[in-house]
Amino acid sequence: MQSLIRVVAATIAAVCLGALLPGIATAAPPLRYVALGDSAAAGPLIPDQDADSPGCLRSSRNYPSVVAARLGATLTDVTCSSARTEHVAEAPQTTVAGPVPTQVQALGPDTDLVTVTIGANDIDLFSTALGCLEPVPGDSCSDPATAAERRARIAAAAPKWGEMLDDIADRAPNARVVAVGYGTYVRPGGCPSRQPMNARDADYLQSVVDAVNEAMAAQARARSMEFVDIRGRTAGGDICAAPDRAYYAGMVPAEPAAPLHPTALGMRAIGGYVAEQLG
Repeated sequence: MQSLIRVVAATIAAVCLGALLPGIATAAPPLRYVALGDSAAAGPLIPDQDADSPGCLRSSRNYPSVVAARLGATLTDVTCSSARTEHVAEAPQTTVAGPVPTQVQALGPDTDLVTVTIGANDIDLFSTALGCLEPVPGDSCSDPATAAERRARIAAAAPKWGEMLDDIADRAPNARVVAVGYGTYVRPGGCPSRQPMNARDADYLQSVVDAVNEAMAAQARARSMEFVDIRGRTAGGDICAAPDRAYYAGMVPAEPAAPLHPTALGMRAIGGYVAEQLG
């Protein structure tokens, strides 16, 4: 009888183990994450730079890499410095190291997550920033005509951002698509003693960034997509912050990073915040 009991017990144990093993063998694979965007996502000059795509000035410590590490995702990073919306969805990008394929080519039905940071180059935001520097006291980038022209350019570009989001959704129909905005580059009133920009122009520059964010957020919401606003998270780490606390490099960077772009510290902060918002 005891032998029979042992046989029955062993059989039950084998059946239970067999029921458990399929669950172990079919554990969910890591998320397939594709990062799209411009230099705000790529991380120009932050070491180490991606040797496989040197013309894109893409760092292995940019915010997509932080997001991927936090989520345990498999990352395909095709972000590229100087990219415009057309380079995401319409045409290859020409870089100093040669042409770069259209970024949406990295997407597919097996893509689980997409982040995209784009739009600033469509309105020449960096040129705006350079125009706000004050080599001659009294010069200003924020005269009414300039401000009106910049608002018109954002209004004209916004529908193209929406079309780009539609293209992403078409190519990655099973993915969670998340637009990530631009941060707080300069605090209210700026810091004229540290950065060559008067208070009025500093406020104007950040207002242009804010307008780009708001326009992209509206396009995302209209498509039931998410928009991650990083301005609150990066406030206090703007170009006026001390070098060891700066999320954005000033006009003369204190560490390897492009002027008015995220630092390595900034990329960690942005990536961590985006990952938190994604859950």
